[in-house]
Amino acid sequence: MGSFSLWHLLIVLVVVLVLFGGRGKISQIMGDFAKGINAFKKGLKEDEKTKVDEAANAKVIEQDKATG
Repeated sequence: MGSFSLWHLLIVLVVVLVLFGGRGKISQIMGDFAKGINAFKKGLKEDEKTKVDEAANAKVIEQDKATG
């Protein structure tokens, strides 16, 4: 009951090939989805870098006011 038979493995293999293999519409959609996720992650990293840069600039301005 808990083990996979040969038929289960073949069905899973066919589903994976249909979704990710070949040049079908589904594989293009999955590729576009992956590109979107990568762009989202890159955007998050850029936002984090911008916040760190802004915090560093604020410290420099505060130091300039204190010495000036």
